[in-house]
Amino acid sequence: MSPLLHDYKSPARPEVQKFRAQHWFIVGLGLPLLGIALLLSLKSASGTNTASVELDAGATNIAAESLLTVASTPEPANLSAPASFSDIEIERAPLPFPEFHPPLNLAPEYDQLHLTIKRGDTLDRLFRRNDLDLGHLAMIMKLPEAAPYLKKLIPGDELTIEHDEGNLISLYREINLTSAIKINKEASGFSSTLIDQPLEIQRKTASGNIDTSLFDSAIASGITDKTVMNLAGIFAWDVDFVLDIRRGDSYYILYEERYQDDEYVGDGEIIAAEFNNNGRTIQAIRYIDKDGRSDYFTPDGQSVRKAFLRSPVDFRVSSSFNPNRRHPVLKIVRPHRGTDYAAPRGTPIKASGDGKVIFRGVKSGYGNVVILQHGGNITTLYAHMSKFASSVRSGSRVRQGQTIGYVGKTGLVTGVHLHYEYRLNGVHRNPRTVKLPQADPIGAEYRQDFLASVETILNELLQHKRTQVASLSTD
Repeated sequence: MSPLLHDYKSPARPEVQKFRAQHWFIVGLGLPLLGIALLLSLKSASGTNTASVELDAGATNIAAESLLTVASTPEPANLSAPASFSDIEIERAPLPFPEFHPPLNLAPEYDQLHLTIKRGDTLDRLFRRNDLDLGHLAMIMKLPEAAPYLKKLIPGDELTIEHDEGNLISLYREINLTSAIKINKEASGFSSTLIDQPLEIQRKTASGNIDTSLFDSAIASGITDKTVMNLAGIFAWDVDFVLDIRRGDSYYILYEERYQDDEYVGDGEIIAAEFNNNGRTIQAIRYIDKDGRSDYFTPDGQSVRKAFLRSPVDFRVSSSFNPNRRHPVLKIVRPHRGTDYAAPRGTPIKASGDGKVIFRGVKSGYGNVVILQHGGNITTLYAHMSKFASSVRSGSRVRQGQTIGYVGKTGLVTGVHLHYEYRLNGVHRNPRTVKLPQADPIGAEYRQDFLASVETILNELLQHKRTQVASLSTD
């Protein structure tokens, strides 16, 4: 017989059995805890607030924490944990609705024309030239408010036109600095609107001292061409700005500046002015009557205008009145009974006073000449013209300052200039020094109102004058 025992089983060791018992105990305890952890993680993933769960199981709680750590949102220290899952409060924040943006109401874009009026232009020609609807032109010309401003166009005016493939949508024209006309397409035709463009008037002062000429001084003082020309025009009856100016002469001006929408658009009129010439002082104040007519007067109400201008052109004098002058062509001594004004060919010649044309034509050495009759005993003569103004005819009447012809060199002359004569009762007088008749003073019905305004205006001018004198004394 074999000494081997087939049914032999070695007895189990006590250490192995003990290990197996502990293994199954831990597995049995860990599975429930793992299920709890999975449940909590699912609640956290769904967006709910998670809370730490405490188990009142003594050693069991300690073992669970050692096997699995559950991530949770930290809670404030003073909040107690819920006793069970049913006590957990879940906060559901509503999702915001997307912000609503209504569709933009975009105006249609039209073609736009900016047209500058040229000589000979009419609205009909402009419409044809730019392929605009002539039927629409006929319709807007029937608008009673707009028609007067569309029939007559002035060179330099500007039009702004909107159109859709030639169909007129709108037309805008500036009438003057303070008003405009706007025409718009409507469902039933066209409409027109007069637009007011108000101006803001600000008072300004300026002054200067003359070294070479009034114009050079004005430029140095920052005075615009318009204002300096107005200044010369106001005193043109008392001062020949070609011959009478002296070094050291001075002037002070109170004038208007015009603004529109806070933007400077140009100088306005002179309110008051003072000119100091070779020791004499001349002052002028503007007055506007109830009918809107304005003129300039001395502080006591006498008109600064005279019946005659001292000079019929605004240029330098080349030959003064001289009864013993040697004629430049004939080379003999012949009285020069007048004043010669050198000026470029084509310079406008102004009538020195209101009058009637008694001669227009060619007269021996004078060449092309115009003679005016002023009242009963004064005549003026303008010679060597290149051509006559179209409005001047024998027998026609002219106004002071009206253009009657243009500078030339017709007749016995050596250069381009105007020869000007002033005759009183047929006798030649020096036009630079002859005493000229005064224009009418301010009307009796306006005198008191004018005198009441004089002091305020002159004080404003005087204040500026004192400021300028003080600044010069401190320099």
